This record gives sequence, C-alpha cells and structure tokens, in this order.
Amino acid sequence: MAKGRPLAPDPGEPARVAEAIASLGLAYAVITSVTRDDLPDGGAAHFAAVIRAIRAKNPGIRVEALIPDFGGDAEALETVLEAAPDVLNHNLETTEALYPQIRRPRENYRRSLDVLAAAKKRGALTKSGLMIGLGESGEDILRTFADLRRAGCDLLTVGQYLQPTTAHPPVAKYYTPEEFEEFAAAARRAGFLEVVSGPLVRSSYEAGRLYEAVQKKDERPCAT
Repeated sequence: MAKGRPLAPDPGEPARVAEAIASLGLAYAVITSVTRDDLPDGGAAHFAAVIRAIRAKNPGIRVEALIPDFGGDAEALETVLEAAPDVLNHNLETTEALYPQIRRPRENYRRSLDVLAAAKKRGALTKSGLMIGLGESGEDILRTFADLRRAGCDLLTVGQYLQPTTAHPPVAKYYTPEEFEEFAAAARRAGFLEVVSGPLVRSSYEAGRLYEAVQKKDERPCAT
C-alpha cells in the first residue's frame, strides 16, 4: 500500500461525528482513528474535540476513546483524559514476545502498559484488547493478562487473529469457542471487572454492554 503524508485533521469533523451519532440515536459511542504520528500531539486534541462535540450534541451519551499510544507523550494522553471519556481504551494487541511479528518494537509493549497505567492513575475506567492465534502459548496469554492487571486495566476483549492480507503473518492457531471461554474465566480470576472473549470479538465488541455491566456492579448494595 502506498504511503504519504495525510491531510491535517478536519476542524469540522467533530461536529459531523456528533450529528451522525445523534441521527443514529446512539447511547454509547466508540471513537477511534488511524495513528497520526505526523501530528505533534498524535491527534490527541482532535480526539478531545470529538468527545466534547459528541457530549454537547448528545446529552447523557457514553463515550469510549480507543486511542493509540501517542508515542508515550504524557501531555497528549492528558489532553484526551481532560475531555473525560467514560472509558479509555488502548489495545495491547498481542503478547510481548510477538510484537516483532506485528512489526512493532518490543519496547512498545511496555509503553502501551504505561499508557493504561497512567490513565488508571488519573481515575479512568481502562480497557484493552488482545488478538490471539499468532503463535503465543497459553502461558503467554496468562502472563499478558497479569501485565494488564498490574497496569490497572479494568476491561478486556479477546478475539481470534485473522490474517488481513498475505503481507501479514499467517494464523498460527484457530482457538475453539471453549478455549475462549476458558480464557475469559482466567481473565476474571486475574481481576478484570468485565471480559468478552470469542472468535469474532474485536475491541469495540459489545462495548456498551461491558460498560453497563461495570456500572451495575457498582450499584449493587454492599453485604451487611
């Protein structure tokens, strides 16, 4: 695929996104973007503008921001958090050892964990996602769950990796639905508040349901 310098963010986009959400009558929206390493803040200000525009146009809506790592820029992350998304989502994507297979330096794994940890320290409800089937072991997956929990990650999605093009790594294993259920149980034991795990699960899959499930847990009366 040919690469080139993208256009600057469209200042009219936040209002159009907010209008589209209003026309669809959505109660929960997930906002994401391509990586914009060409921008000084990685696109953080645009994320914040979109979140604020959605809220202004759609009172009561819940907004999840699915962000890149912003190159580890703490100020960029703070810009998004100041817009107060209901959920801050950043995908870890795979296990640490397999980062080279997805053409990312292994140190990016720790940087992603740092993003989630920093968001959690700011009081955000945090979320991440994994694609499995690239050749990781069961132990690798459980270790990744533990890494995410140490970073304070609250919500988790686990789905089957599918090879998008012949230029991408092939699928090493197709997990069964039963295996996905086992991983979901293991993730809950690790301490995640909510987990959705299955062959067709992606990072935004049942996003609203996960959020509502956490809110219902918070509303339960304490045992006396």
